[in-house]
Amino acid sequence: MGAKYPWMRLRRRGLSLLCVIGSVFCFVILVFWYGMNSDREYIHPILTQLLPAGHCACQTSTTFQCSTCVSCADSSSLQQSTSPGWGFQYARDARNEALDQMQCQAAFQGLFEDVTRGERFWRAHGGGLVTEDLDAITIQPGMARAFISQGYLHVVTARAKGEDHRRKILGVLSSIHRALAADRDRASRRDIEFVFSVEDKVEDVTNPEYPVWVFARTPMEEGVWLMPDFSFWAWDNPQKLYCFAPKLRRALIEAARDKPWGDVKQVNWDTGSNVLRMEDHCQYMFIAHVEGEFFPRPWRQLSPGHMVHGLLTRDPFAPIGRSYSASLKYRQACHSVIVAHKLQYIQHHHYLLVAHGPNQNYVEVERDFSDLAEKIEPLVADTDAAHRIATNSVKTFRERYLTPAAEACYWRALFDGYGNVWNSSVNHWSDRTGKERGLRYESFVMLESEKMLEFTADAAISGWFS
Repeated sequence: MGAKYPWMRLRRRGLSLLCVIGSVFCFVILVFWYGMNSDREYIHPILTQLLPAGHCACQTSTTFQCSTCVSCADSSSLQQSTSPGWGFQYARDARNEALDQMQCQAAFQGLFEDVTRGERFWRAHGGGLVTEDLDAITIQPGMARAFISQGYLHVVTARAKGEDHRRKILGVLSSIHRALAADRDRASRRDIEFVFSVEDKVEDVTNPEYPVWVFARTPMEEGVWLMPDFSFWAWDNPQKLYCFAPKLRRALIEAARDKPWGDVKQVNWDTGSNVLRMEDHCQYMFIAHVEGEFFPRPWRQLSPGHMVHGLLTRDPFAPIGRSYSASLKYRQACHSVIVAHKLQYIQHHHYLLVAHGPNQNYVEVERDFSDLAEKIEPLVADTDAAHRIATNSVKTFRERYLTPAAEACYWRALFDGYGNVWNSSVNHWSDRTGKERGLRYESFVMLESEKMLEFTADAAISGWFS
């Protein structure tokens, strides 16, 4: 048979070769997966060298040149133009959500950079926005459409894949309502209609060229508008989310390995050890921040009144995602040095990050952490310099730009900037049903949770009166 049908021998050899190649390919994939996701402390150097660091959707990172914004925040020229003797005071004004526009501009210079950018972008692209621009946006799970009319918030439609989406959408709506309720000029505020997303990545739900309000964006996603993330609504209720950035994780572990100032490890899921509460992060001199992060291990306790040379990573109870990490603001509440790789995603307050100079408020390293030791060790030797960076961070973020007052001011600046390019009126009535298009926020929050998951105002109102 073999002599008579030589092609069969060739076929068997070909199949055997394919099996070998397939097995090798599967083995290589398994090895790479193990290297990126293993909880083992030691991974062979050959493998770690093969693992590319920086789990990026692109090869660019965001570098902010905004030190002038922080510098002018200390000046009194604009503050004096609001009212004689007025100036932002943390103890008095941090929770004042009713600051007027002049006070907001004086107190939080540099905070509204992305609003200005969005307004400039849409003026240059078609001269502004109209209702048809929103109609072109498909409302996917994790998105909602709403409008503000006569200073009141109305929900048109909302889609949530589950309870996580529902809570985030409700957090955003509640933050908007709070900013409106504290607005001294609420009744005269211009009507606007908008769409927002609570998903981590813009590309997961919509086109980045659409005017959607989002938590974070890349530098190339210029059509979207940045809004404060949902956790600003309830600072003391961070969620427990499990997401991983394996390449960044492994790069940080390797960069800190065997260093006297760092002992970065993962949580032991079998025992539940190596878990820190967020408030315990503040006991350490250095806190590492990673986009789409992982979980840490503490390595040295802090004696009262002293700073300890420690490099710490993430808290399992802080909100994180597959792109940006919302936990940065929690870390910035600590009087510690924040160490972050070059960020790929921008949030609304990131423009105030300063990596160099007298106003430096964090330490920036490469995305592969290759210069981590180079940046950390001088600060370990010069604790005065480290203290200055930590103090700048507290003064910039905890005591000013991350206060409830700043958040409310940002929301109203977003309403104004977006409103400056909104060229349509807001239609209160549905042409299809003849009923109201939007349900007032106060009524929406009273709905049963299940009814919020796939919500349309005209259908809900029609059901009430049918």
